[in-house]
Order: sequence, then structure tokens, then C-alpha cells
Amino acid sequence: MFIRRSLPVERNILLDVWLRSVRATHSFVPEEDVELMIPQVQSYLASSEPEFWVVCDDSGTIRGFMGMAGNKMESLFLAPDSLRRGWGRRLVQHAQELYGELMVDVNEQNQAARAFYEACGFVVEGRSDLDDEGRPYPLLHLRLA
Repeated sequence: MFIRRSLPVERNILLDVWLRSVRATHSFVPEEDVELMIPQVQSYLASSEPEFWVVCDDSGTIRGFMGMAGNKMESLFLAPDSLRRGWGRRLVQHAQELYGELMVDVNEQNQAARAFYEACGFVVEGRSDLDDEGRPYPLLHLRLA
């Protein structure tokens, strides 16, 4: 397993990871909402900020990615067959090595993600009724000191 900066030519791979991950882990999001999010995620992945990091297996296959904007984890998604194998925890450790104190928002309905972040040491510091796009998916604001 290794972590490296993502290359711009890998954006479609990251989109595929995101889409498969969301469909596997965000059962509270209807498919029509997922489809509506795809252009937004494509734009996000095409932007120069945040900086994107990928976690790869020994053969170089991308298993997941993380987007960082300063010390805020803007995104962390793993391919469904890579869940619960240490890939996500390794990305969090990498971010902590780079930035120290970390912040992340997690969908309140995504109990598995919340449990993951809490197992990594994050604590809830706040809540928003809507996500960053104004959709009815409440967010929990977490911090790791």
C-alpha cells in the first residue's frame, strides 16, 4: 500500500471510485440525487484545489482517494471492495502527518462513516441541517486534534 498525489489524468478513475463508493455506502441518497451530483463531483475533481491524494495497492491500482483543502478533509472515498481493510485509516494518518489537526464533515445518516472517523479519534464539534449544496443531508462537523 502506498499514497501519492493524484494526477490530473486520473480524475475519471476518482469519479468511478466516488460513484461506486456512494452507491455502496450512502443508501440514504436516492439514485436520482446521485445522478444529479455527478456533474458537481466532476467539477470538484477537475479543480486545482483541493489537493488530491490516492491510496494504491502494491500493483498501483487506486483503491481510494482523499481531497485536502488545508487541514480540512474535503473528501475521502474508497472503492467498495477496499472498505474495512485499513486504506481509509492510512489516508487519515497521511493527512495528519501533513497537517496535524484535521477537520472533516460527514453525513449524519452515514453511520458507518461516522463510526470510522470516531474510531480514528475525531469528535463531533457541530452540526448543519443541510449539506454544502443546500440539500437535506445533515452534516456533522468533526475535528481530530
